[in-house]
Amino acid sequence: MLPDLYHTDSVLITQHAVARRFRENEGEAFYELLDNNRSRIEDLVSNTAAGLSTQEECEAFIRQKFAAWLLQKEYAFGVWHNVSAKAIGYVELFNIDWKVPKAEVIFFIDRDYEAKGLMTEVLTEIIRFAFAQLKMERVTLHTASDNFAAQRLARKCGFRREGDLRAFHRRISGELIDVMLLAATK
Repeated sequence: MLPDLYHTDSVLITQHAVARRFRENEGEAFYELLDNNRSRIEDLVSNTAAGLSTQEECEAFIRQKFAAWLLQKEYAFGVWHNVSAKAIGYVELFNIDWKVPKAEVIFFIDRDYEAKGLMTEVLTEIIRFAFAQLKMERVTLHTASDNFAAQRLARKCGFRREGDLRAFHRRISGELIDVMLLAATK
Protein backbone atom coordinates (compact mmCIF):
# COMPACT_ATOMS: atom_id res chain seq x y z
CA MET A 1 0.00 0.00 0.00
CA LEU A 2 1.22 3.44 -0.90
CA PRO A 3 0.33 5.96 1.84
CA ASP A 4 0.63 8.84 -0.67
CA LEU A 5 -2.46 7.49 -2.41
CA TYR A 6 -4.74 7.39 0.64
CA HIS A 7 -6.22 10.77 -0.27
CA THR A 8 -6.77 10.55 -4.00
CA ASP A 9 -9.92 12.09 -5.40
CA SER A 10 -12.82 9.69 -5.67
CA VAL A 11 -14.93 12.10 -7.73
CA LEU A 12 -13.88 13.67 -11.04
CA ILE A 13 -16.17 16.32 -12.50
CA THR A 14 -16.33 17.25 -16.17
CA GLN A 15 -18.58 19.70 -17.96
CA HIS A 16 -21.31 17.11 -18.64
CA ALA A 17 -20.55 14.14 -16.41
CA VAL A 18 -19.28 12.96 -13.07
CA ALA A 19 -16.91 10.00 -12.83
CA ARG A 20 -16.73 8.65 -9.32
CA ARG A 21 -15.87 5.64 -7.26
CA PHE A 22 -18.84 3.33 -6.92
CA ARG A 23 -20.79 3.31 -3.67
CA GLU A 24 -22.69 0.59 -1.89
CA ASN A 25 -26.16 -0.14 -3.28
CA GLU A 26 -25.36 1.02 -6.82
CA GLY A 27 -25.57 -2.50 -8.22
CA GLU A 28 -29.05 -1.82 -9.59
CA ALA A 29 -27.89 1.23 -11.57
CA PHE A 30 -24.88 -0.71 -12.89
CA TYR A 31 -27.12 -3.64 -13.82
CA GLU A 32 -29.40 -1.34 -15.83
CA LEU A 33 -26.40 0.18 -17.60
CA LEU A 34 -25.01 -3.26 -18.46
CA ASP A 35 -28.37 -4.67 -19.45
CA ASN A 36 -29.14 -1.75 -21.78
CA ASN A 37 -25.77 -2.13 -23.51
CA ARG A 38 -24.95 -5.82 -23.14
CA SER A 39 -25.20 -6.72 -26.83
CA ARG A 40 -22.75 -4.04 -27.89
CA ILE A 41 -20.21 -4.31 -25.07
CA GLU A 42 -19.93 -7.97 -24.13
CA ASP A 43 -17.15 -8.54 -26.65
CA LEU A 44 -15.36 -5.39 -25.53
CA VAL A 45 -15.55 -5.69 -21.78
CA SER A 46 -16.21 -9.37 -21.34
CA ASN A 47 -14.42 -9.44 -17.97
CA THR A 48 -16.84 -6.82 -16.69
CA ALA A 49 -20.04 -8.09 -18.29
CA ALA A 50 -19.40 -11.83 -18.02
CA GLY A 51 -21.48 -13.48 -15.36
CA LEU A 52 -23.26 -10.35 -14.18
CA SER A 53 -26.81 -11.35 -14.97
CA THR A 54 -28.60 -10.14 -11.83
CA GLN A 55 -28.73 -7.01 -9.73
CA GLU A 56 -27.25 -8.95 -6.82
CA GLU A 57 -24.24 -10.02 -8.89
CA CYS A 58 -23.78 -6.42 -10.00
CA GLU A 59 -23.93 -5.26 -6.38
CA ALA A 60 -21.25 -7.82 -5.44
CA PHE A 61 -19.15 -6.64 -8.39
CA ILE A 62 -19.50 -2.99 -7.30
CA ARG A 63 -18.44 -3.87 -3.75
CA GLN A 64 -15.43 -5.81 -5.04
CA LYS A 65 -14.39 -2.78 -7.11
CA PHE A 66 -14.82 -0.53 -4.07
CA ALA A 67 -12.56 -2.84 -2.02
CA ALA A 68 -9.99 -3.03 -4.84
CA TRP A 69 -9.89 0.79 -4.90
CA LEU A 70 -9.16 0.93 -1.17
CA LEU A 71 -6.44 -1.72 -1.61
CA GLN A 72 -4.93 0.26 -4.53
CA LYS A 73 -5.37 -2.68 -6.91
CA GLU A 74 -7.85 -1.13 -9.37
CA TYR A 75 -9.70 2.14 -9.77
CA ALA A 76 -13.23 1.64 -11.14
CA PHE A 77 -15.38 4.67 -11.87
CA GLY A 78 -19.07 4.84 -12.58
CA VAL A 79 -19.89 7.63 -15.00
CA TRP A 80 -23.03 9.62 -14.22
CA HIS A 81 -24.74 12.26 -16.35
CA ASN A 82 -24.61 15.51 -14.42
CA VAL A 83 -28.15 16.60 -15.36
CA SER A 84 -30.17 13.36 -15.17
CA ALA A 85 -27.93 11.69 -12.52
CA LYS A 86 -28.27 8.51 -14.58
CA ALA A 87 -25.44 5.94 -14.74
CA ILE A 88 -24.15 6.29 -18.30
CA GLY A 89 -20.74 4.65 -18.35
CA TYR A 90 -17.87 2.82 -16.76
CA VAL A 91 -14.10 3.39 -16.70
CA GLU A 92 -11.53 1.26 -14.94
CA LEU A 93 -7.79 1.51 -14.39
CA PHE A 94 -6.59 -2.06 -13.82
CA ASN A 95 -3.57 -4.36 -14.21
CA ILE A 96 -1.64 -1.82 -12.21
CA ASP A 97 2.10 -2.33 -11.92
CA TRP A 98 3.32 -0.01 -9.17
CA LYS A 99 6.97 -0.72 -10.01
CA VAL A 100 6.81 1.30 -13.24
CA PRO A 101 4.04 2.58 -12.41
CA LYS A 102 1.59 1.80 -15.21
CA ALA A 103 -2.00 0.64 -15.75
CA GLU A 104 -4.47 -0.38 -18.42
CA VAL A 105 -7.78 1.39 -18.98
CA ILE A 106 -11.10 0.05 -20.19
CA PHE A 107 -14.30 2.00 -20.71
CA PHE A 108 -17.76 2.05 -22.23
CA ILE A 109 -20.63 4.49 -22.46
CA ASP A 110 -24.36 3.97 -22.79
CA ARG A 111 -25.58 3.87 -26.38
CA ASP A 112 -27.83 6.91 -25.79
CA TYR A 113 -24.82 9.04 -24.78
CA GLU A 114 -22.20 7.94 -27.28
CA ALA A 115 -20.77 10.29 -29.92
CA LYS A 116 -21.60 13.35 -27.79
CA GLY A 117 -18.14 14.01 -26.36
CA LEU A 118 -18.97 12.80 -22.87
CA MET A 119 -16.50 9.92 -22.81
CA THR A 120 -13.80 12.19 -24.25
CA GLU A 121 -14.31 14.51 -21.27
CA VAL A 122 -14.33 11.63 -18.79
CA LEU A 123 -11.39 9.71 -20.22
CA THR A 124 -9.33 12.91 -20.34
CA GLU A 125 -10.02 13.42 -16.62
CA ILE A 126 -9.26 9.78 -15.80
CA ILE A 127 -5.89 10.02 -17.58
CA ARG A 128 -5.14 13.26 -15.76
CA PHE A 129 -6.05 11.49 -12.49
CA ALA A 130 -3.76 8.56 -13.36
CA PHE A 131 -0.77 10.79 -14.09
CA ALA A 132 -1.24 13.51 -11.46
CA GLN A 133 -2.65 11.62 -8.49
CA LEU A 134 -1.63 8.01 -8.99
CA LYS A 135 1.75 9.09 -10.39
CA MET A 136 1.45 6.72 -13.35
CA GLU A 137 4.04 6.95 -16.09
CA ARG A 138 2.03 5.01 -18.66
CA VAL A 139 -1.59 4.06 -19.36
CA THR A 140 -2.39 1.54 -22.08
CA LEU A 141 -5.56 0.70 -23.92
CA HIS A 142 -6.44 -2.32 -26.05
CA THR A 143 -9.17 -1.98 -28.65
CA ALA A 144 -10.41 -4.16 -31.47
CA SER A 145 -8.71 -3.23 -34.73
CA ASP A 146 -12.11 -2.51 -36.25
CA ASN A 147 -13.33 -0.31 -33.37
CA PHE A 148 -12.60 3.00 -35.06
CA ALA A 149 -14.72 5.04 -32.63
CA ALA A 150 -12.64 3.87 -29.64
CA GLN A 151 -9.43 4.56 -31.56
CA ARG A 152 -10.55 8.12 -32.38
CA LEU A 153 -11.54 8.69 -28.77
CA ALA A 154 -8.21 7.38 -27.49
CA ARG A 155 -6.28 9.67 -29.84
CA LYS A 156 -8.33 12.68 -28.69
CA CYS A 157 -7.28 11.83 -25.14
CA GLY A 158 -3.57 11.68 -25.94
CA PHE A 159 -3.08 7.99 -26.70
CA ARG A 160 -0.75 6.96 -29.51
CA ARG A 161 -0.74 3.72 -31.43
CA GLU A 162 2.08 1.43 -30.38
CA GLY A 163 1.27 -1.65 -32.39
CA ASP A 164 -1.06 -4.44 -33.36
CA LEU A 165 -1.57 -7.68 -31.49
CA ARG A 166 -2.61 -10.37 -33.93
CA ALA A 167 -5.21 -12.96 -32.88
CA PHE A 168 -5.10 -11.46 -29.38
CA HIS A 169 -8.73 -11.61 -28.23
CA ARG A 170 -11.51 -14.13 -28.71
CA ARG A 171 -14.99 -12.71 -29.08
CA ILE A 172 -17.91 -14.46 -27.44
CA SER A 173 -18.78 -15.79 -30.90
CA GLY A 174 -15.42 -17.62 -30.88
CA GLU A 175 -13.83 -15.42 -33.54
CA LEU A 176 -10.20 -14.45 -32.90
CA ILE A 177 -9.59 -10.78 -33.56
CA ASP A 178 -6.63 -8.47 -33.87
CA VAL A 179 -6.26 -5.78 -31.22
CA MET A 180 -4.60 -2.38 -31.42
CA LEU A 181 -2.39 -1.31 -28.52
CA LEU A 182 -2.46 2.39 -27.71
CA ALA A 183 -0.67 4.16 -24.88
CA ALA A 184 -0.50 7.54 -23.19
CA THR A 185 2.64 8.49 -21.31
CA LYS A 186 3.29 11.16 -18.77
